[in-house]
Amino acid sequence: MGICTSCTSTSESTAKLILENGKLEEFSYPVKVSFLLNKHPNVFICNSDDMEFDAVLTAVRERDELQLGELYFALPLGKLGRPLSAEEMAALAVKANAALLLTGGGDKCGCKSKTGFFGKNVRKSSSKVADIGSATVKSGGKNVIWNGRRGRMLLANNLSVIPE
Repeated sequence: MGICTSCTSTSESTAKLILENGKLEEFSYPVKVSFLLNKHPNVFICNSDDMEFDAVLTAVRERDELQLGELYFALPLGKLGRPLSAEEMAALAVKANAALLLTGGGDKCGCKSKTGFFGKNVRKSSSKVADIGSATVKSGGKNVIWNGRRGRMLLANNLSVIPE
């Protein structure tokens, strides 16, 4: 009934923008950051690959375009130029995870399993990415595992065995 796509068709890559309220906007075409800033005042756009613990948050330039396949955050202007704490990074990961799960992680037909950063459908990192150092930070009952490679992180539950 109307628009339908086959599960075997190739899925197009999109640029994903997580808004302050946790909603996800996807773009399958080039979109300038200046357009987004006019649409969403009082925020700056940050590429998730440029986000690191205790490093100053930087904005994507207004004249630049969002890159397909990348994940971006619209963050309040008050965070611009401030270091990002482990707790803030974890909160952003949870927000992105929830938004991606609501949309099926970009799968338009919904027939593929939904993926996220943690839980039973965890996204696996590429085997082509070498581990160049990692750190674990305790944050709100979860271990935030920092990979050190371009702002990548994993969240893992802090689980233990309970003897009976």
